[in-house]
Order: sequence, then structure tokens, then C-alpha cells
Amino acid sequence: MPMTEQATGAHHPQPRARNGGSPAATVEHVTGAQSLVRSLEEVGADTVFGIPGGAILPAYDPMMDSTRVRHVLVRHEQGAGHAATGYAQATGRVGVCMATSGPGATNLVTPIADAHMDSVPLVAITGQVASSAIGTDAFQEADICGITMPVTKHNFLVTRAEDIPHTIAEAFHIASTGRPGPVLVDIAKDALQAKTTFSWPPTQDLPGYRPVTKPHAKQIREAAKLIVQARRPVLYVGGGVIKAGATAELKVLAELTKAPVTTTLMALGAFPDSHPLHVGMPGMHGAVTAVTALQKADLIVAVGARFDDRVTGKLDSFAPYAKIVHADIDPAEIGKNRAADVPIVGDAREVLADLVQAVQAEHTDGHVGDYDAWWKDLNRWRDTYPLGYDLPEDGSLSPQQVIQRIGQLAPEGTIFAAGVGQHQMWASHFIQYEQPATWLNSGGAGTMGYAVPAAMGAKAGMPDRTVWAIDGDGCFQMTNQELTTCALNNIPIKVAIINNGALGMVRQWQTLFYNQRYSNTVLHSGADTEGAPAKGTRVPDFVKLSEAMGCHAIRCEDPADLDKVIEEANSINDRPVVIDFIVHEDAMVWPMVAAGTSNDEVMAARGVRPDFGDNEDD
Repeated sequence: MPMTEQATGAHHPQPRARNGGSPAATVEHVTGAQSLVRSLEEVGADTVFGIPGGAILPAYDPMMDSTRVRHVLVRHEQGAGHAATGYAQATGRVGVCMATSGPGATNLVTPIADAHMDSVPLVAITGQVASSAIGTDAFQEADICGITMPVTKHNFLVTRAEDIPHTIAEAFHIASTGRPGPVLVDIAKDALQAKTTFSWPPTQDLPGYRPVTKPHAKQIREAAKLIVQARRPVLYVGGGVIKAGATAELKVLAELTKAPVTTTLMALGAFPDSHPLHVGMPGMHGAVTAVTALQKADLIVAVGARFDDRVTGKLDSFAPYAKIVHADIDPAEIGKNRAADVPIVGDAREVLADLVQAVQAEHTDGHVGDYDAWWKDLNRWRDTYPLGYDLPEDGSLSPQQVIQRIGQLAPEGTIFAAGVGQHQMWASHFIQYEQPATWLNSGGAGTMGYAVPAAMGAKAGMPDRTVWAIDGDGCFQMTNQELTTCALNNIPIKVAIINNGALGMVRQWQTLFYNQRYSNTVLHSGADTEGAPAKGTRVPDFVKLSEAMGCHAIRCEDPADLDKVIEEANSINDRPVVIDFIVHEDAMVWPMVAAGTSNDEVMAARGVRPDFGDNEDD
């Protein structure tokens, strides 16, 4: 099947099979299942997250004998998929998850779709019913290739044992090159049981799959000219810059041009938050300065970003004065949402390195951008509308303060994984990200339940780093069973539950847009129904629940105890730690651009629309 490339950003170098030409290893006589495990060893997969079941069971027997592949037995296949994603995002290597056929495979659909949206290199291996039974509605049969086709970069159905080694090699190659993404390998049970031979490296055959990594020199020169000619440029940086390992090149280009930098939700840490050129995160809940910089810009240089709706707001009113330079490794992204004046197809690292040289050449010729007036405006907005929050008048815990202190007290190099909702936005605002791959979240899909298993995967891949999961009480109740996995497998993550007793972001929208009618967003009680628990009763009690799963658990309700409990959590490294932070339920995420409105309508706080004066639109 011919392959076409689809991409944002590039890839980290990944151990994988070579394309022929090398002498074959000694031929081994093995089963298909043994061939699968040997193939995983050869491509450099050191950790697999999964659950055995009937169709995949033959693969689990030889895995028991492998000294190079660690299998982590999760409690739900969704946990396996998100753990593989967290592993990949933290390490830059391909994450691997495994499940059986039917419901095992379909439970992987959400994390596969999540990895697809966020361009995460993932290989999902599923068992399938015997090849003779495919299409008969056999027990635990599901057409997982058909189901996942829209949300995978590619997928394979393997029905012959001899095809396993080259399929695994190709899957890892496709997942980790070009625009990274998830690849599914579905293997029939009889292919796992059959006798075959194993030799390495196999010959790969991927006609039509040739990702373009080197940008066109003419387009680079055109982009450099626009940069030095612009009066109000912005570097709009997406997650592709992190995936390309291009953060050093980005810093050189930014400091060379002195243009302001915005980093999207998926790109936090690509450029240091503390750098004076960094104006914040753009988007629906982005910093006022970042949102406005894009709106007022006369040039946007987008690298590894995709102009998604959360950044652009109402698309036809986005950045009305700006010319667009759009660099991406996936040609399908360029012009998809916003027409590009200078399209550049290529690996973000190579694009940025070439742009540095082209801008230096412009400077040598006496062409240097003058952005003094632009920075005067940017600094005024930054000073007038900084990110901030008010402490609750009743003396209860502020969720923003909790998250801010976790970030301030965390050891250097700590990796943070967040769920989805208010706590995710506060974690993006009030923790400083100075390094790439220290912020993991579900950006495109917005998957509740991502944080705990993703943190587990990150810790498994980076065992010497502290890993905090910042989770909401709603998200936590979707995948918290993976704390059992962490406790039993020596994966000591730390979890902060930002517990406001509600589905917080949905409740915020109900407050703002639904006349404070809180329909089905209260979590801690039966919401006035008959038989609801007594007031003050917490169902579930997260401390008791976490202790039952083998964790050290703490509840924090008093701001005076905040630092003490965070430092206690940081000091415990022999088991998972969970802190149930009881926070004020009415805290909201600001700034905000309401869905479907223009970024010009950004609100700095409730009832506070920024005043930018009358002289920025010229």
C-alpha cells in the first residue's frame, strides 16, 4: 500500500532496521510470537505497556524470556496507550502498547486518536483472531485496522509469520520519521503460533513514503527577507519544534532576529518561559500579549504549528494584517486553515538552521529588522495584562496557587503531565517551562484521563526524573486505576488532584454562558437527589482510594499546609504519592476567548476587556 506523508514537526533519531544492504544475522528457527519479541528487541523497544488476552497470548510467552523488553501490566488498555504516549513524549523514542483482539483493541482507540492529534510516535500491537476466522464475527473479533484507519499514520494486518520482522521494522520507521504518529500492527493469532525463521535486519519496502526534510533554499530566502522587512513579526512555535529536537536552533533564530516568540500548548518548553523574548502561550486561554501579538502582527512565522481553532479563534478574523510564513514537515498542514505567503516543507530543525543562515546573510547585506516600536507595544501589554489570580476571600485553597507552588518547589528537570480542563490551563500558565519535553498533555484530542497513565509512562522512560501529574477530580476518576500499576511496578509518580468537586471547565462555561445552571457537573455529591450523601461526605474519598492502591496519600485544605505537603510528596520516592487538594470551586481560567469569537474579543478577566489604544492597527 503506497504511503503518503502527513506531518507537523520532525523526529528524534530512532533505533530501527536498515533498508537492506547489510549482512543478515544468523537465521533462527522460531515461532511468529518469538519473532515479534526479537523484532521489538532489535528496534530498540525497551518498554511495552499492555494486557494479555486470548489472541495476543502467544506473544506473552516468549516475552517472559526477554531480558531487553520490560512489560508493564496495566489495568486498562486506555492506560497502556496513554502510558506509551507519555513515554514517547518524555523520551523522544517510540512508545509501545499491546492489547488483545476485540475489546482490548478497541480500548486503545482513544489513546491512538490522541497520539494522532498530537503527532506522537506510537506503535500499537494488537492480537487478532486466526486468519481463517477473520470476517466471520468470531469471538472477540473487531476490525481494528478499519476502526483506526482515520486516526493512524498507517496500519498493518499481519496474517503470515514471516511478515512480522519487516512489518515491525516498517512500523517503527513510519512512526518515528517525518511527522511522527501512531502505527497499528494487528497480528492474527495463527501467525503468532506458526513456525518461521528470524533474521535481522529485514528489507523494508515502503514505496511512496519519502518525507521531505530539507527545505527549499528559495523559500528560506523569501522568509528571511520578510523577517527583516517586517515591523511587527511573531515567531509562532508549535509542538513540531520539540519533536524535531529543534529548540536550540529556535533560540538562535529568536535572539538573532529579536522577534517575539509565542509557544503553543504543545510547545511549552520549546523556548524558555523566562526568556525576555517570550510573550506567552497563544489561544483560547492564552496570555493577552501572545493573543494580541498574533492579531496585530504584520508577519507570522509559524514553525511546526497548524493554525488550529484553539489558537486562531474565529478563523476569518485571525491576524488580519499578517503575511504568513508556514514551515511544516507535513505538506497537508500548509494552507489547510490559513493560506501561506511563503510555504516551507521540511524538518523544523533544518528549516530553523537554514533560516538562521539566511537572516545572517540579510544582516550582512545591511538589512536588519527594526522592531523597537513593536516591542514598546508588546511590553506595555505585558505589563498591563500579566497572568494572575485572586486568592479566595473565604481563606480556602486557590487552585492556581497550588499549581504554582508545585512548580516552584519541584526539583529541576521535573516532568509535568496534565489532564484536560481548568487544571491543564492553570498548569500551562503558572508553572515555568524552561526545557523541552517537561510538559506533557493531550492538546488536540483533549482527553480526560490522560494525566495519570501518561505520567506513569514518562516515569518509566525517565526513571531518574521527578514526574508530577496535575489532574482534576473528574479526569482522575477515569484512569486512576493505573496507580495500582505504578505501585506494583516501582513507578513512583506524584499526583496532585485539583479537587473542586466539579467538572471545572464545563462548570465555568455553565457560569458564563448557561445562566449558572449547573447541569450534571457536580461530582462530589448526588446534586440534591434523594439518597445523596450527607454534606461534607466525599464520594469517593481520594485519600482512602489512593491508599488502597498502594500509594502514600495526603489531603490538603489549608493554604498554611501547602508547602509542607508538597515537600513531603517530593521527599517520597519509593511509591506513588497522591495529594487531594480541596480548592475553591468558583475559580475560573482567564484570559479567555469565547468559542467562535474573534481573538480581538479576548477577555483578560471576567468583565475586563483589554484596551490596546488606537495606534496599534496602523
